[in-house]
Amino acid sequence: MSTITIRADEQTERALEELTADGADRSAAIREAIQEAAERRRAAKLRAEAEALAADPDDRAEAANVLRDMESLRAW
Repeated sequence: MSTITIRADEQTERALEELTADGADRSAAIREAIQEAAERRRAAKLRAEAEALAADPDDRAEAANVLRDMESLRAW
């Protein structure tokens, strides 16, 4: 585990006070905030990739072809 030092501005200090108002440890609150930020970034990246694929006419055509091929395999 590494140690990180930050220079917190007033807004960050207020946010940290809010996150620790219930007695939570400052380090734990900061770790959780970093992990949540990373998760939001991953989700945004996946969303952007999905939107790009949805807008790609070649990919949409291939998906339509696959669906058409799969339709012939239906049991009913």
